Amino acid sequence: MDNQELLKIAVKAADDKRAEDILALNMKGISSIADYFIICHGNSDKQVQAIAKEMKEKAHELGFDVKRIEGFDEARWVLIDLGDVVAHVFHREERSYYNLERLWGDAPLEDLRSELNT
Repeated sequence: MDNQELLKIAVKAADDKRAEDILALNMKGISSIADYFIICHGNSDKQVQAIAKEMKEKAHELGFDVKRIEGFDEARWVLIDLGDVVAHVFHREERSYYNLERLWGDAPLEDLRSELNT
């Protein structure tokens, strides 16, 4: 499986736990950290943790290695490092405060319509 497949798995996992405003930034050529950033948020600590846990479990089920998870206990900004895909799961207030979308505004958005329930 490739990075695009990992991106789809992580986005679907977030959607399954009702993450809000899910987007993916194509970071190729912009950042050496990862090829894709996923950004989404939940409305409570429990939901933020559920989203992060689902991403981790789905990645493991399909043989992807989760390198690191940061911020899970606090559930304000959880970072899930899947290697070439890094997911940022925010609590609603923190997402607007840190505004990663603006910080990485030069990164193109990935089309996620096929992964998201409409």
